[in-house]
Amino acid sequence: MNRRCFLAAMPVVLVLLLQVSVRAQDGHETDPAASLAAALSAACRGNEAEFENYLTSDNASAFRALPPDQRMAVLKRLALSEQTGRPLLSSDDHDHTVLRCTAPEGTAEFRFGASRTRENLAFIPVAVTDGENTEFGLVRENGGWRLISLGLVLLDIPQLSKQWAASELAAREDAAISNLRSLEDAIQTYRRAFGKLPDALAQLGPAPKDQVSPDQASLVSQELAAGSDGGYRFRYRIASGAQEDETAFELAALPDDYGKTGRRSFFVDTTGKIHGADKHGDLATADDPTIP
Repeated sequence: MNRRCFLAAMPVVLVLLLQVSVRAQDGHETDPAASLAAALSAACRGNEAEFENYLTSDNASAFRALPPDQRMAVLKRLALSEQTGRPLLSSDDHDHTVLRCTAPEGTAEFRFGASRTRENLAFIPVAVTDGENTEFGLVRENGGWRLISLGLVLLDIPQLSKQWAASELAAREDAAISNLRSLEDAIQTYRRAFGKLPDALAQLGPAPKDQVSPDQASLVSQELAAGSDGGYRFRYRIASGAQEDETAFELAALPDDYGKTGRRSFFVDTTGKIHGADKHGDLATADDPTIP
């Protein structure tokens, strides 16, 4: 997985003095570090109800109002894991909290620094292995410590969800462009191997071992050969080339669910240039701006 880390990292202290499972909390810890550890542990386990205990009242309400996939996205981003995991608490040689979130894909390690508490506010520096340093801000509310910021950025759940959604859209669009290039390369390879263009994308798909043929050329994944991958649909057609007797081809990519899996549509013209624009889910054309 690519960890989209807005947290941070310092050199790792290797001494672990204690390994204990993190128990469910009720949000009324008197120590801000304990509250932060409990919040991150809940995120690691994917426990939405428990995580909500460590949000301010306004953010808790906004969190409950998010769609299920966005609530889970908040937890994944905080836990730095795409899958639910098992949190383990320990201490370093300065008696500061160390939290490890162990998931099937790997382990994220959070190393707490010394808390700075000022009346009803607390700030805790956190280092993440192979990441960047950040500081969590907490506020005392309703008898417990609640998350209010990541670094200098206030923890605004609605705004964060918008930013993350935009980031996801951009990543899907980039993947669609990459898939178009892969298809273009595969089609050219097919033409060199078999002396013609494929009739359909399906002919580029996987073949049984040692049975590569014009109908199963083993040049792209099953998903791309089926014309759908990463929230985009892909289309292919044979077209006339620049010369009268030349055959060429065009490719197109459209978001499966406009606004959710992507905004821009893309088009590869007969010269290999990629064009793209927000077409509200319709096909892009050679008249749209080129993409480097």
